[in-house]
Amino acid sequence: MLQQLPHASGQPPPTRKGRGVSGNVGNRFEMLATQPCDDGWDSIADEQLAPPTVATTLTRDRSRTVIARNDSPDLGFDRSINPYRGCEHGCVYCYARPSHAFLGYSPGLDFETRLTFKPDIAELLEDELHRPGYVPRTIALGSNTDPYQPVERTLRLTRQVLEVLERFGHPVSIVTKSAGVVRDLDILGRMAGRGLARVWLSVTTLDPELARRMEPRAATAERRLASLGRLAEAGVPAGVLAAPMIPGLNDAELERILAAAAAAGAQGAAYTLLRLPLELREMMETWLHQHYPRRAARILALIRDTREGKLNDSRFGQRFSGQGPYADMLAQRFRRAAAQHGLGRLAPLQTEHFGVPTQTRHGQMALF
Repeated sequence: MLQQLPHASGQPPPTRKGRGVSGNVGNRFEMLATQPCDDGWDSIADEQLAPPTVATTLTRDRSRTVIARNDSPDLGFDRSINPYRGCEHGCVYCYARPSHAFLGYSPGLDFETRLTFKPDIAELLEDELHRPGYVPRTIALGSNTDPYQPVERTLRLTRQVLEVLERFGHPVSIVTKSAGVVRDLDILGRMAGRGLARVWLSVTTLDPELARRMEPRAATAERRLASLGRLAEAGVPAGVLAAPMIPGLNDAELERILAAAAAAGAQGAAYTLLRLPLELREMMETWLHQHYPRRAARILALIRDTREGKLNDSRFGQRFSGQGPYADMLAQRFRRAAAQHGLGRLAPLQTEHFGVPTQTRHGQMALF
């Protein structure tokens, strides 16, 4: 498996400008490991002192289906669509990072630099919605990686998905931390008028310095809050997702995040506790020692306090909220702040508008 290069001094590796993590961690499915070897020219030391820039690459995803199904009791949806795999936002805490191992990539730097995309996503989605016996339920966009990450500006695959869903009268719920969602206000506004669309804006911190370190290529909190206002003005139900809350790092901001979102026009609110599945545990520990060496041990201890002494607990009913006094206090704070600002659950979406259109997206008549 690929291993993150050890630093010559034994200290955490230096940060890589513009990226959430500094290198690649092991892929749990790979049987081979590589060990760096100096060529006699001090090349390893040079790279550790000034890690080179890593460009983002795009690879075509040749999957023949686009709707992913789940039966998790923790989720409020049973199907989702991800136009992209990997995410250039580079959020160090992203629970989706380990999924990149299924592609043969590392959940580390590969996750934010080696992206895949589905160019024929609209046609494949139409095919699935045309299937006899299809029963519509809300489709989640953004359940694994952000549908409005930077590449969406040019590929516009998320917009193509929305165009198909609008024609079929199919409900959709979006989670994003990008201001790019407002580019599709025309579609979302029309869909919301029929009870078919809602949007959750994820806001992790209001601190610009922490945001730059933790989610280096995501929109600023200020732009996300402005997007909440734009959505509200367009009649699109919108809420704030304060996630993830990281004990000892950003959890003190919970009330301020909810207050700012309510002032911007949010109608709903939710939160989740930090999750560290699989390879993400190693990456988060390294990141904390890189950026907050004096606080790292305390933050990790608090995380363990919410996970029965471990850094992660994947059990249903526990993984999003944790357990123990610290997790209980966080839940109480959230309920109080949400009630204070009138932030509840967003209304359920409608399915009675669903129907197979008589024409395809290219104007041809449908066969059935």
